[in-house]
Amino acid sequence: MPSHHAPVTGSVPASAWPGLAVGESLTGGHRNPVHAGLVGANPVVIRHSRRPEASLQWEFDLLEHLRDRGVLVPEIVPTADGLRHLDGWHVQLRIEGRHPDGSARDAAALESALRAVHSSTAGWPQRPGSRSARELLTTDRGADVDLGAVPDDLRRTIRAAWAAINPQAACVIHGDAGGGNALLLPDGRCALLDWDESRLDDPRFDLTDPSDPRQARAALAWEIATCWVAEPDYARSLVPQFLD
Repeated sequence: MPSHHAPVTGSVPASAWPGLAVGESLTGGHRNPVHAGLVGANPVVIRHSRRPEASLQWEFDLLEHLRDRGVLVPEIVPTADGLRHLDGWHVQLRIEGRHPDGSARDAAALESALRAVHSSTAGWPQRPGSRSARELLTTDRGADVDLGAVPDDLRRTIRAAWAAINPQAACVIHGDAGGGNALLLPDGRCALLDWDESRLDDPRFDLTDPSDPRQARAALAWEIATCWVAEPDYARSLVPQFLD
């Protein structure tokens, strides 16, 4: 997916983390800048988020909750003052692994990891400022989505695609669990990275049933809606496929 935002101005406030050495920029940070680094001998990943404070703290609380339940997710390295981020910059211990290769085995490991997330977050609160697809049937704004900016006919079609799937109980979904945000460990388990797009929603936005075209259509409707303002060219390129 193309980048959603303009580059961040300013550099990593490395002095806030004792012993932090900032390395090269990493590819794959679609929404946010990402750097490699070291804290002492420990490889880390340095990320930046533009999410509001409450939304970012929700994400960090979620990661702690999932780690406590055995889900492989990044571990936050606090600053010297015990903060989990500084002006949106945060440091995570690097997880070593390989990206899924498209095999049935890797797909099963990714599915297992996502199902563990879903089962561990029933009743979890909605991310501040975010809205599920079901909530967006009756309101226009939620995090990156602004349906008020979408043409009327397309907005109605997007909502119809979401309404066409019978809702399942909401839980936290990763929201962008493609191959770049998953790592397979040598023991076969799957780690999930980059939770910037996570929210409370229908779990089928993470695990779409390929035998049900309505689910794929609902997922494509979300991609158009969430990118319409930030990535207009990309979002509009998806519309012919969606309306076909």
